[in-house]
Amino acid sequence: MSFIESLNAAWIKNNSLLCVGLDPDPAKFPAHLKSRPEAIFEFCARIVDATADLVCCFKPQIAYFAAQRAENQLEALIAHIHATHPGIPVILDAKRGDIGSTAEQYAVEIFERYQADAITVNPYMGRDSVEPYLAYPDKGVILLCRTSNPGGSDLQFLNVGMADQPEKLYERVARLVAREWNANGQCALVVGATFPGEIARVREIVGDLPLLVPGIGAQGGDVQATVQAGRTASGCGLMINSSRAILYAGIADDTETGFADAARRVALETRDTINRYR
Repeated sequence: MSFIESLNAAWIKNNSLLCVGLDPDPAKFPAHLKSRPEAIFEFCARIVDATADLVCCFKPQIAYFAAQRAENQLEALIAHIHATHPGIPVILDAKRGDIGSTAEQYAVEIFERYQADAITVNPYMGRDSVEPYLAYPDKGVILLCRTSNPGGSDLQFLNVGMADQPEKLYERVARLVAREWNANGQCALVVGATFPGEIARVREIVGDLPLLVPGIGAQGGDVQATVQAGRTASGCGLMINSSRAILYAGIADDTETGFADAARRVALETRDTINRYR
């Protein structure tokens, strides 16, 4: 199945708009895992196995693996998700942004080496920086639009329209992706939960295009406002990401299963909270 087909199926099968972000920080692992050579894989795989029936997708962040020289563990983790929980798409959060042969190699890395179902991409260099990812017709390309960080306003909120037709840069990105770049039907946008007004504006522009929404939990985004601003008419259309609040819910529990059990409890609570407002 394509990325969007898998995402649609997971929304329905798991009754979930929750995306669990996999940002493994060994300093926060339970003590019994820290000395193990494959600790990153083991930690993430247990989180995945504990929450797979509660999510619409998983989102490993590549920097957390690369910083620990754990790229092989990332490969193994994505293979584990596909083999053990088929149908749950994997978004590799890499935020790549380059052109030409460099972008082509990034696409090979993400889709052929890691076998991810989708990638996050920075569209700042324009369409030719996105084309190498669009060349994979069944893979998802998720473009930064209105990000959750305060500094995003430095550029994303600039007016790039005419005097009589004002248009913010993030609105231009949304239009380009929805109307010109989405020929394969596999594109999505990143819009932060910290800006529910902009979520609603993006939804107005792009119709039912999926939105990846970081920023709930530690960054302070409001779940109710996020869901009500971004849901589609069918009550779907969102991948609402939570990472640290779920991953480290059981950091103080040093039993073999305690941290994963705690992650499941928080994931279930988060999914159900989201569903109250769908």
